[in-house]
Amino acid sequence: MKKVLFASIFTLLLASLTACGNNSSSENGEVIVYNWGEYIDPDVIGQFEEETGIKVIYDEFETNEIMYPKIEAGASDYDVVCPSDYMIQKMIENDLLAEINFDQMPNAVANIGTQYYEQSKSFDPENKYSVPYCWGTVGILYNKTMVTTEIDSWSDLWDESYADNILMQDSVRDSFMVALKLNGFSMNSTNPEELEIAKNSLIEQKPLVQAYVIDQVRDKMIGNEAALGVIYSGEAIFTQRENPDLEYVIPKEGTNIWIDSWVIPKEAKNKENAEKFIDFLCREDIALKNFEYITYSTPNNAAKELIEDAEIKNSPIAFPTLSDYSNLETFEYLGVDADELYNQLWKELKSE
Repeated sequence: MKKVLFASIFTLLLASLTACGNNSSSENGEVIVYNWGEYIDPDVIGQFEEETGIKVIYDEFETNEIMYPKIEAGASDYDVVCPSDYMIQKMIENDLLAEINFDQMPNAVANIGTQYYEQSKSFDPENKYSVPYCWGTVGILYNKTMVTTEIDSWSDLWDESYADNILMQDSVRDSFMVALKLNGFSMNSTNPEELEIAKNSLIEQKPLVQAYVIDQVRDKMIGNEAALGVIYSGEAIFTQRENPDLEYVIPKEGTNIWIDSWVIPKEAKNKENAEKFIDFLCREDIALKNFEYITYSTPNNAAKELIEDAEIKNSPIAFPTLSDYSNLETFEYLGVDADELYNQLWKELKSE
């Protein structure tokens, strides 16, 4: 089931073996990409190299918090990066991103739905720095054969009858989102009292948690190793294909509606190639191929029209009607002081 090892080896070999070609408009004949694990179809990279003659050097990260310091420090010469909404806001505020030349990106202009550019304005107010790539929600994935109650609330993750059968995200913002929503607070709260309440809720829950995980939530849920887990909607679609006993629900207290977008670091050495790479991913056939591989909701309206499977095209998980839910929020960058507070509370939780 795991695609990450294959994908990583495939792309590294492809990057090392593919010739640069004779693309006279390329700057260095390459583009260095930094993306989430299992977040692109490896065939897309080979197709881009074949069509453009631009060599792709590909690297992966697990969380926004791992990615950000590397971009801030300029430790690696990345040309294209795929952060989440709140981290893009932080990167913009810290002058780490280059403005994108949309005049050279016809697919990004024509195919990405205007509603996603509107959503992006919450973290990129003038749509200067980012191009939407994937979006979705965060919810609870549960095994229908292992639960005995209706699952519709974040409080179900505090049910002692599921002790050692609960998976939480190993991410400070995602875990605190769950606890903040549970207690009726905004997931963007900077109120120390509210955050302390959320931390104490997570400490109370901790003895019930089997593990704090990231990608492993898929394998564990598919393998019937846990009854409930916090998961991204795209992951939920993939797991349901592998295990029909799994069900996904957006809790009644509300959740995070997120968007991941492509950006170009300000110090990128191959900006023109970076824009070509992003625009290539916005081509409808390429966006469809990526959607079918990674199963995360695509903001590419042209690609969505090409989906042949009516069940997935109309899936309330892949393409939910957001008006059906209340208290949906997008993560915001909360500033240095709030970052420090969240991280300190996270350390206290983990040390308990």
